[in-house]
Amino acid sequence: MVLLHICCGPCVIYPAKFFNLKGIKWKGYFYNPNIHPYREFRQRIRALETIAELKGFEVVWEKGYGLRLFLKEVRFEENKPRRCERCYLLRLRQTVKKALELKADAFTTTMLYSIYQDHELIRQICEDLSFKYKVEFFYHDFREGYKQGQEEAKSLDIYRQGYCGCIFSEEERYYKKRRKELLRAGIRV
Repeated sequence: MVLLHICCGPCVIYPAKFFNLKGIKWKGYFYNPNIHPYREFRQRIRALETIAELKGFEVVWEKGYGLRLFLKEVRFEENKPRRCERCYLLRLRQTVKKALELKADAFTTTMLYSIYQDHELIRQICEDLSFKYKVEFFYHDFREGYKQGQEEAKSLDIYRQGYCGCIFSEEERYYKKRRKELLRAGIRV
């Protein structure tokens, strides 16, 4: 069995289809202390619950809101690549530990589906964790199905978020939007 770390509902649609078509036994795992604010965290859980019910797969849940742990782990890192690396490591290390607990044969993550995440860094972290904890890392570049998965999420009317989930990406998302508005209004920022 492969334990699939899932960050959100839309991101699991294609990997779930991939595993099912290949006849690979798998189980989902939701652990995302990075997601902020709490309302967003709950919305992503609801979206994943809907997808899991529609597609008929099991999810092991970690529904505790982990903002304080996330902030402690990323230490208000100003450098975005380092901050993302710490976030990936936090979630993937816990995924490996859960894989060991569940006696899974391997682990992977839907973060390998996102066209917005640092794919090679995620892959390297997974390979390092695999070596350290002696749990196989199931690698597949799920980005091949990104468009297909997003279109299906739209057709199912599943909530699709506009940022990775962390407080920093939320700030960047709204700051860019506000900056564009100010520039269009002729205000230099």
